[in-house]
Amino acid sequence: MKFIFVLAAFFLSAYTSIGQDVSSPDVFLGYKLGEQFTPHFKIVQYFEQAAKAKPDMMQLQEYGKTYENRPLLLAFVGSPENIARLEQIRMNNLRLAGMLTDAPADLNAPAIVWLSYNVHGNEASSSEVSMKILYEILSGKNASLNNWLKNIVVVIDPCLNPDGRERYVNWYTQMKGRVNNASPEAREHMEPWPGGRVNHYYFDLNRDWAWQTQVETQQRLAKYNAWLPQVHCDFHEQSPESPYYFAPAAEPFHEVITPWQREFQGIIGTNHAKYFDANGWLYFTKEYFDLFYPSYGDTYPLYNGAIGMTYEQAGHGRAGLGIALGGGDTLKLTDRIAHHFTTSLSTIEVSSAQHSRLLSAFQSFFRDAVYATNAPYKTYILSGENPEALESLKILFDRNGIQYGQGTQKAIKGYNYFTGKTDTHTISTSDLVVSTAQPKAVLIKVLFEPSASLKDSATYDITAWSLPYAYGIQTWATSEKIDVRQMFRAIPSVAISPSDGYGYLIPYRNFTEGRLLAALLAKDVQVRFAEKDFSFNNQVYKKGTLVILRSGNESKIKDVLQMVAAYGSTVVPVASGMMQSGFDFGSDKLHRLKKLSVAMLTGKGTNPNAAGEVWHLFDQQLQYPLTVMDISSFNVRDLAHTDVLILPDGNYPMLKDKGQWAGLQSWVKGGGKIIALENAA
Repeated sequence: MKFIFVLAAFFLSAYTSIGQDVSSPDVFLGYKLGEQFTPHFKIVQYFEQAAKAKPDMMQLQEYGKTYENRPLLLAFVGSPENIARLEQIRMNNLRLAGMLTDAPADLNAPAIVWLSYNVHGNEASSSEVSMKILYEILSGKNASLNNWLKNIVVVIDPCLNPDGRERYVNWYTQMKGRVNNASPEAREHMEPWPGGRVNHYYFDLNRDWAWQTQVETQQRLAKYNAWLPQVHCDFHEQSPESPYYFAPAAEPFHEVITPWQREFQGIIGTNHAKYFDANGWLYFTKEYFDLFYPSYGDTYPLYNGAIGMTYEQAGHGRAGLGIALGGGDTLKLTDRIAHHFTTSLSTIEVSSAQHSRLLSAFQSFFRDAVYATNAPYKTYILSGENPEALESLKILFDRNGIQYGQGTQKAIKGYNYFTGKTDTHTISTSDLVVSTAQPKAVLIKVLFEPSASLKDSATYDITAWSLPYAYGIQTWATSEKIDVRQMFRAIPSVAISPSDGYGYLIPYRNFTEGRLLAALLAKDVQVRFAEKDFSFNNQVYKKGTLVILRSGNESKIKDVLQMVAAYGSTVVPVASGMMQSGFDFGSDKLHRLKKLSVAMLTGKGTNPNAAGEVWHLFDQQLQYPLTVMDISSFNVRDLAHTDVLILPDGNYPMLKDKGQWAGLQSWVKGGGKIIALENAA
């Protein structure tokens, strides 16, 4: 099908003089958008030249790097008047949200519209659109658009996932011939494992907004929470046979979503439909894509006061430059660009027209949340029994702009997350207290809710994420408002000078000690662990306690103590190898830890997300060597120097090979260990 891109009359006729100093994407790239996929570095170059050409209308910021060292960009685009006072607009927005209280907020300031393109790397049309929409704004051709910019500032993130996009674009470019082949059976429509959807470590960045496990998300959310836009749009792609999807979204809507947030979805959907109707383009609304799970690019903004929306264009990694559809039509990249471009412009149009309501509703969202009288819980008290787990949770709070601290020592009645009943708890100075009397009250409610309220059980994704359960921290939720006395600080490191004592004890309690142990082994420190409980100086040390003896580590003790301090772990000097009870340190109950060689199978047949999770755990969190092996070339003989083999979720046909299976059994009998996860088990 040939799509004729015809927008409403004012899009076609209301043009002013064309800017002379900013190049169009077609001119700059040397080909028309849609004729080929643009490599990420050229997208970066296009945005850089645009920023130089129009400094009065655009500020370009590099907000970070990907794991593969590609730049992450934000373009702030608007009228010269608004760009000249960009920082004032940002600060005013934080005043609207109550994050700043230094001055009254201005309800006549511009609204902020944030457009996020290409979070899934193989949904590649939207980064092409980012250049087209940037040029449309900067060129000055569209008089209506120039007028809309009086009321809004547009933030463009041209590519949230450059590593995934490059994986897809490089592969597709290599597979395509002189011209693209639209046959669905052609190899250019058969993207190989792991696909470009995910980032370097195979994480789905569209499910990482709240949790921020990946550097791309961490760096982006630092900027997002420094701005808190009124409108956020996340551009995606789905099956090639699907029509276009835009708001309003499907049920279930989370109960915290306000009537205005629902209403705006209808307003903008009606405007989109006007343009799609004029072109005869198929679309659907109110199906499949709900607003519930809090870590999407539409729900996270909603729970932070914005209008969050997902736009889904047909295409995905299957479509390439063009793919034949079942009905005889051909879906082309140019079509995909046209559709996303239309919803981008329509979003800007509606946001400008509604900017006054956007600002007032945005302010009300935060103000009403702070003073909510009908909220079931006003305060959450997290037990201080596991300080390391609390430290991890505080990092999450900091990244999401959630305030926390210490509460008054007093007895409270509250819902106990681990018994499901109301009981009494006396707040201690080590407990962490989170009050909802703060701007992020709605996000806090969502992240802490013991169970989510569902009107429609058919959801697009998971329905359980409560932080106390996820972090394993005993928590009480109370309807009582408790004043938070002071902000928490990180656990202070205790500096211990090297001594002539017998050695050191490090209680092994959680992942902090896991990271420390990996670092110690990397430095070839001789580390032992206790097989059973023992006691020293009237203190019981549980089995698993790490023991570092001075003997054998004489030259490394200073490094050991520095590492222990850096990780915030507890270290106890011991002056003797004789314990009060249990066993002495010459016993066979104390075992030397070997620096194990660990491998993981990956490749076609394994779940990329599952494999990426293990890879990220070893590479980024533990920083422990992991040999990643590909299933397609694996032979059990490759395990000759491997101690542990990890099989992530997936299917392993090679286990049905008699020779491989016999060799694997022999390897295990010889001391090798297998860790099989999910379906691999």
